[in-house]
Amino acid sequence: MPRDGHNISRRQISENALKVLYRLHKAGYQAYLVGGGVRDLLLGHQPKDFDVVTDAKPEDIKKLFRNSRLVGRRFRLAHIMFGREIIEVATFRGHHTESNEKISKTNASGRLLRDNVYGSIDEDAERRDFTVNALYYNIGDYSIRSYGGGIQDLNARTLRLIGDPETRYREDPVRMLRAVRFATKLGMQLDEHTGAPIKQLAPLLKDIPAARMYEEVLKLFFAGKAVQNLRMLREYHLFAPLFPIVEAQLKDEPKGPAMRLLAEVMQNTDARIAEDKPVTPTFFYAAILWYPLQARAQDIAMESGLSPYDAMFAAMGDVFEQQCQTISIPRRFSVPARDIWQLQQRFERSKNGRAFKLLEHPKFRAAYDLLLLRAAAEGGNTAKLAEWWQQFVDGDDDQRQQLLKGSGSSRSGQRNRNAQQRRRRPPRRNSNKANGAAE
Repeated sequence: MPRDGHNISRRQISENALKVLYRLHKAGYQAYLVGGGVRDLLLGHQPKDFDVVTDAKPEDIKKLFRNSRLVGRRFRLAHIMFGREIIEVATFRGHHTESNEKISKTNASGRLLRDNVYGSIDEDAERRDFTVNALYYNIGDYSIRSYGGGIQDLNARTLRLIGDPETRYREDPVRMLRAVRFATKLGMQLDEHTGAPIKQLAPLLKDIPAARMYEEVLKLFFAGKAVQNLRMLREYHLFAPLFPIVEAQLKDEPKGPAMRLLAEVMQNTDARIAEDKPVTPTFFYAAILWYPLQARAQDIAMESGLSPYDAMFAAMGDVFEQQCQTISIPRRFSVPARDIWQLQQRFERSKNGRAFKLLEHPKFRAAYDLLLLRAAAEGGNTAKLAEWWQQFVDGDDDQRQQLLKGSGSSRSGQRNRNAQQRRRRPPRRNSNKANGAAE
């Protein structure tokens, strides 16, 4: 597609990406803007980042750019750093043959373990996942090269895998998650053949490293499409490999509070992103794992006879241990998530003078937000508790004092405790008589 056949202008491309493209081109290498950057520009969207592909080897790229570093084991890439912006540069990938077994490797299920096989632009296009990502903007003449009908699929809003879908999913099962994510992000429909094998191959996600799955979950649920992605993940049986303990509860009670809370969390996350408010994995995981935590705490209490508080505390470690087998959750998120859980118990016990102290807790706001979502999911006593705290949070000093009086103020509680202590302390003269009688 020549320059006059498309709407991409260099003014839309990152200045740093252009620097990389031009330097590679002037050094005698082929240089293309590739993938999502080209796709999004053609759709009229602002790309999140700009990736470059070239026939230069990673070592050649590093020599050409002093501000670069080589990363990756499965496939070597060059990251060229311009302050906070990183331009990722990859060498054209090639096909696997018997002659390059030493540099490409798959496991028994067909998943690629190492993939440093270099080739031509045509081979590189065939190795890409979806046709709408097999788009190359040539800095030499500003034309676009489209492979596999990428332009046509983009116009038809169809998401189609390049090559045999089952083979491509086995090479990298994360492509199934990418299929869902791109379909919702771009407003596309999955091609029939692209979607057909997913349900059967979904269990392959269990073999993906938990650290990689953590990043994929962020892309799925923190990009403003959480509600749609949840629906598609469950439709294609992809949610269970990610959150097995949550899916187990959803199967037991398809319309129960766990499902309602999950829906509330997704809607709340999308709304916050739409309003440009912060979202954090701490709250996300604390919310969606709340009911698995309750179930595990009940089991521990019945098995060991621990109090509800101690059983819940013990269950926290179990729940995170199970979840981290599929999605690695960094401690900087799992530790404060425990605080959010503990505060749920304190809400009921703090409807008195301790309510002011609870307001000062660093995680109060997040815990309070979870209480409101739980109220929407459960109703009943939880809704009444949430209503009391909502009035307390939103009220002025006088209104708060009235709420405390209605629930029993801290001062009255303090007087009662002191009165009990005075009753337990015998008068001094009686004590002397008692001592004398004993003597």
